[in-house]
Amino acid sequence: MKPAWTARLPWLLLPLVALGLDAWSKLAILARFQPGEVRAVIPGCFNLTLGFNPGAVFGSFANASDGLRTTLFLVVGLLAVLYFGYEFLKASTPTLMRLSYGLILGGALGNSLDRVVRGSVVDFLDFYYGNWHYWTFNIADCCIVVGAVLLGIALLQQSRRS
Repeated sequence: MKPAWTARLPWLLLPLVALGLDAWSKLAILARFQPGEVRAVIPGCFNLTLGFNPGAVFGSFANASDGLRTTLFLVVGLLAVLYFGYEFLKASTPTLMRLSYGLILGGALGNSLDRVVRGSVVDFLDFYYGNWHYWTFNIADCCIVVGAVLLGIALLQQSRRS
């Protein structure tokens, strides 16, 4: 008889696929774009733009010293991977929450890999409309946001059942 935890092993594909898609997309952009280069995909709405974010979400901490950023991102990243990894693999985690944790974990690993390899995160998805311009982001960021939204939905469902 197999141990109970082996039933959760196929779930490990989720963060690995998220990490793989993120890494592949960043390598594809880096191979085809120069820093700051912009290519319109949907004129007036969406560009591919190669940028590098040494900071955190929306560029926060970008102006902090390298030592502070490295320490902060290492500690926060490690805590996030440990927490979400634990919740992701826990036997009692409901399916929707496991899905959300897997996406968040994959995205966090993707951006962490960038920080380790390049010292900054590669961003390239660039949405805008008229004078409004959203921050440039990447596939890892998409995974984290979708995972967070799904986690919010799962928590609301859980609180309604209680």
